[in-house]
Amino acid sequence: MGLLLRGVAAGAAGTTALNTATYLDMLGRARPAGTSPEETVRRLVERRDPTLLGRDEDAAGNRRSALGALMGIATGTLTGAVLGAVRPRLGRNGFAAAALLAAVLANAGSVLPMWALGVSDPRTWSAASWVSDALPHLAYGLVTAAALEPGEAR
Repeated sequence: MGLLLRGVAAGAAGTTALNTATYLDMLGRARPAGTSPEETVRRLVERRDPTLLGRDEDAAGNRRSALGALMGIATGTLTGAVLGAVRPRLGRNGFAAAALLAAVLANAGSVLPMWALGVSDPRTWSAASWVSDALPHLAYGLVTAAALEPGEAR
């Protein structure tokens, strides 16, 4: 399998780990799902055409929710593809660097659009907010890097 496809598969595994960590946090702290992905979609659509997702607000809201989730999946798989291309250059002992790079890239891929659109400003986040954002991205990085670890051919 090519490096990019391995990366996409690794990114999908990492995305599953990120979602699992997020849902476990929601379960443990009894917190609701965040609305930042949906709000990011709302602001993107408003810049283009406010009726792009339909005139019915309930339907448009459901589409924003779906697109927010799909943007997260796309971020995870595309980050994995990038890591798949870069991983061989990190050498035999590059697991830690790959995990950190994956976590940082995935975090940037989700936080930077939110910040650029004025949805959220990470400079104002509390320590608890940083932890609840960083830990799932760390899980993403570890699983994505593990899936890309060189191993024996089977």
